Amino acid sequence: MSTKKGLKIFVDGYLLNKEHQGTKTYIRELYLEFAAQNPDILIVFGCFKDPSIEKEFSEFKNIRFIYFQQSSRVLRMFFEIPKIIKEQQFDFAHFQYVIPFLKSKSCKYIVTIHDVLFNDFKAYFSYQYRLKRNFLFKYSAKKSDFLLTVSNYSKERIKEYYKLRNKKILITPNGVNKSFFLSYSKKDAINYIQNKFGIKDYILYVSRIEPRKNQQGLLKAFFDLEETNTQIVFIGVKSLNNKELISLIASLSAAQKKRVHILKNISDSDLLLFYQAAKVFAYPTFAEGFGIPPLEAAALRIPVLCSNRTAMKDFDFFSPYFIDFNDLDATTKSLSKILKTQNPVHLNKIQTLIKDTYNWEVSSKVLTSIIKKKT
Repeated sequence: MSTKKGLKIFVDGYLLNKEHQGTKTYIRELYLEFAAQNPDILIVFGCFKDPSIEKEFSEFKNIRFIYFQQSSRVLRMFFEIPKIIKEQQFDFAHFQYVIPFLKSKSCKYIVTIHDVLFNDFKAYFSYQYRLKRNFLFKYSAKKSDFLLTVSNYSKERIKEYYKLRNKKILITPNGVNKSFFLSYSKKDAINYIQNKFGIKDYILYVSRIEPRKNQQGLLKAFFDLEETNTQIVFIGVKSLNNKELISLIASLSAAQKKRVHILKNISDSDLLLFYQAAKVFAYPTFAEGFGIPPLEAAALRIPVLCSNRTAMKDFDFFSPYFIDFNDLDATTKSLSKILKTQNPVHLNKIQTLIKDTYNWEVSSKVLTSIIKKKT
């Protein structure tokens, strides 16, 4: 189906200026692929000026930037963004989780709500946190012209909580960047991480630091291991206070603390090398709307010990290292076994499956069907 000339989409890309997280990856990777598939559509990111962001998208002539002036997200959503959409006459505008209250009649609004985990796992979120998000997410889900999410799990939970029986919800699943499938030298990666960070022989975790992510459970299992040469690395910023993890780390001996590394603000290039040099990747989270990091690690043929909860039920290809991290004894045994057992054939099979199943072309085609009026 042909597209009208001059079709334009505005993307609220403020998360591109933030730390590494799944939603940032979603915006960047989805639109890198979408730009390649649709050179006839102009994509304009709204974000704060950052040369590194411009560089990531520099190969595409159909990607441009509008730089926000308002540091307050509330002021941006109420005033600045509606003004931008009206003045620039965008045909579509894409937001993460929340759309502005002031809608332009000539623009179609797309929102991606990645999850509503705070409803199923209330113990990990304050009442104020849940109240605010439920109000904003429900409004955005109902008032948007197109509602997207990233997994079947999230789709069903959003539909149930916000009573959206007649609202069509499209799935734009997360994928894995092609760089994770390139060949690399394990030895070179190990040497790089050891020389720059002084860390080697480690179990890796990548994601935000907060209670539902269960870093505390992984750390308990780690110190139940019989061997004492392995270290553990947590890479991620603290988004919610994890009191149990803080208390656990405080109780460790000086020797034990030396084996635990909590890092943040790691560059994408260094993060890739951290993945490559890891002995094992562990993802102990209790609740996810999707879960990209274990797929990224497996794409690099790193052995993965993965939670089997919520949206990650789809990741059963990680079996037999696909477990319920509520069982500390089983977690310790699985962690011990995966550290000792390497199965290159199995790792290659998982890599191939991920490459075929979790790629951004799938999500880009869904978005294209919206923009080009096929949905």
